Amino acid sequence: MFGAQSLTYLVYFMVLASAVLAVEGLYLAYSRRRARRGAVNRRLGLMRDTGDSQNVLEELRKERGLTADGDYTLPWLALNRLFLQSGMRGSFASFIGMFLIAGITLAIIVYMIDRSVLLSLMTGAAVGFALPAMVLVRMRSRRRARFAEQLPDALDIIVRSLRAGHPTPVSLALAGRELPDPIGSEFGIVADELTYGLDLETTMRNLLERVGLDELRLVVVSLAIHGRTGGNLAEILSNLAKVIRERFKLRRKIQAISSEGRWSAISLSLFPFGLFAAINLLAPTYFGDIWDHWIVSPLIFGMLTLMAVGDFIMYRMVNFDF
Repeated sequence: MFGAQSLTYLVYFMVLASAVLAVEGLYLAYSRRRARRGAVNRRLGLMRDTGDSQNVLEELRKERGLTADGDYTLPWLALNRLFLQSGMRGSFASFIGMFLIAGITLAIIVYMIDRSVLLSLMTGAAVGFALPAMVLVRMRSRRRARFAEQLPDALDIIVRSLRAGHPTPVSLALAGRELPDPIGSEFGIVADELTYGLDLETTMRNLLERVGLDELRLVVVSLAIHGRTGGNLAEILSNLAKVIRERFKLRRKIQAISSEGRWSAISLSLFPFGLFAAINLLAPTYFGDIWDHWIVSPLIFGMLTLMAVGDFIMYRMVNFDF
């Protein structure tokens, strides 16, 4: 099961993964270059093309996996929320279909090479289901980090607008016009929802649902309390901007301090696989006929399970929630 044919399959899989990553890298580079040449954010670009804010609002909702009214389109709320918060644009069905086709194709290739139904099914499931989920989780993490970095600047713009005498909806719309994505379009959606009849608390909760950022929850709660009890909103948001900046600095310090532990954990996790690949390349006959023994598969399964437990423990040791 793990002989020369499996090594050939591993090479095929690495080539496929490299091709996918190369295409994604070229697409991201091209899209970012176009974004820099175009409008400040996507919402303003659509406004420039159409000029109808209601159609733009519906378009922004639809391309993020929502209906025109802002409801989820899929019955699986967790999956729909993950797609929404990842910032992925386009059809969710097309996104999943691309990975499913790749998974089925790769499963057929594995079966033709190794004649193992179990290995082909595992490969198809990993590429068709696990890989798209990992991509969406990664995109969500990057988008949240970018949003958190922009949030203090957005609060500063809102505070300056409030102190100049503008109402809260106008201040939120100003942040949506002045800042790039992801925060620019998100605050622009908030401004459009306020324009078309939703109250401030509902629009801010919708924003929190689209982003899922803990720091944003503080802003939502502050605006909700202010809407019920009143008070100096500019002073509250100014203090929040300072707190979020200090929190961001603390997170960067923690990442710098724990970077050695993270790289050590990555090295320890990859070392066994690298050693196995090196032995097979340098001395293909080193393991001999050991793969045909009945106890090899259970031992490998147990080893991978223990490695997964160890990786999880190391991950928890070098990643901190605060």
